[in-house]
Amino acid sequence: MKLRENIRILRSRWLSISVLALVGMGSAGVVTLLSPKVYQAQTQFFVAITNQSSNTSTNQILSGSQFTLERVSSYTAIATSARVLQPVIDQLHLGESASELASRVSAVSPPNSVLINLTVTDSSPAQAAIVCNAVAAQFSSVVETLETPIGSSSAPVKVTVVDEATPQTTPVSPRPKINLVLGLLVGLAVGIGLALVREILDTRVNGPQDLQRATDATPLGVVVYDPEGATRPLAALDHASPRSEAFRTIRTNLQFVDVDNVPRVVVITSAVPEEGKTTTACNLAIAMAQSGLKVCLVEGDLRRPRVAEYLGIDGTVGLANVLAGQVPLREALVYWPPGSLHALPSGTVPPNPSEMLGSKHMMSVIGDLRTHFDAVIIDAPPLLLVTDGSILSAASDGAIVIVRHGKTTREQLDRAVESLAQVDARLLGTVLNFAPQQRGRQGYGYGYGYGAYSSAQTVPTTKGRHGAKERAAAREKQLRG
Repeated sequence: MKLRENIRILRSRWLSISVLALVGMGSAGVVTLLSPKVYQAQTQFFVAITNQSSNTSTNQILSGSQFTLERVSSYTAIATSARVLQPVIDQLHLGESASELASRVSAVSPPNSVLINLTVTDSSPAQAAIVCNAVAAQFSSVVETLETPIGSSSAPVKVTVVDEATPQTTPVSPRPKINLVLGLLVGLAVGIGLALVREILDTRVNGPQDLQRATDATPLGVVVYDPEGATRPLAALDHASPRSEAFRTIRTNLQFVDVDNVPRVVVITSAVPEEGKTTTACNLAIAMAQSGLKVCLVEGDLRRPRVAEYLGIDGTVGLANVLAGQVPLREALVYWPPGSLHALPSGTVPPNPSEMLGSKHMMSVIGDLRTHFDAVIIDAPPLLLVTDGSILSAASDGAIVIVRHGKTTREQLDRAVESLAQVDARLLGTVLNFAPQQRGRQGYGYGYGYGAYSSAQTVPTTKGRHGAKERAAAREKQLRG
């Protein structure tokens, strides 16, 4: 992933990352509080040869120094042996085995030196110093005994304690500051890792950028989520509503999809149900009618019709009855004054919707509607469930696919686009629906943008804003004429 993409992911999931970072730091704090305090006592030995005199030559001194360096590396292992520790245990009545005490004792020698650092840890600073001094005394005695040749009264090597151990008031463990920083870093690492993994595994369309990456179709707009949308689906009637402005944006952008052949018969569909295609179809039709166009809204979903319910009109007679030859088209049309448009409900739900929608009679109905109206908006079923949507899209000037933010997956969208391509239907563009509002934004209440253009803007043209308005007005006048 590119750096910019990674930054976008981290920004979008900053809350979960912050929570995990705080959890990591909090866990480190709890562990620090529950961990027993450990104190350390340390002493240092100096190892030297004892058989040198004032008459010793330089070569002998160098030879003795080399001998001492070689012996020091072996002495560190002796310091934790049972021969050194068991007498200390017996002397101090420690009540532990030599191996247990060895786990708290360490001896190291700095490279190329004759010094040995002996360290002892304990839960009591005073006890750590006492044990350290006792081990130091026993260690010196054992080394002297081991190095004394048979028949000799003195050893060639002497181990001298440089500094005795003293109690330390500051524990070496736990270390609150270090633990908290480590906990914070671990929490951040886990949070960032999970955010990246979730982004890779999450195939849902979670924003305009995801939608653009998923398909090359023209992005026509973004409709924000409205908590009251279920009770007020026809947002286009409220001119002050941010959603109303979004539908006007879609209306305007649709005019620029093909400036030479403005789409007049448009199918509104989606990949799967519950993505807001019907509300988008209703509101887009109202927005078009508000611009002065003569619009017909057709309920092309003969399986689960909702248009009549949203408009509050009688839907018992409609498209299915027209296709069955029961009523003429003009008698099935219903004029809806609030939106200044005509509606063609679904009518009686038929047993064979696909066959009816793919019939020659349906093609004739679409042709008649194209003749008498400036724009025809058809609400079609989802593309991945039945073939109705593809059939209607192939018979129209193209389809607009509605994509629900945070629900529709990229795979579903790919399959929906592919289903349109298989019947040579034209994909006019996409609309991101149920997009979350961003706090702190002004204007229309959302800040999603496509490239350098926000969703509240129209598709750019080559001759500037003034010329675009004039051409749009001329086209609308031509359509009405």
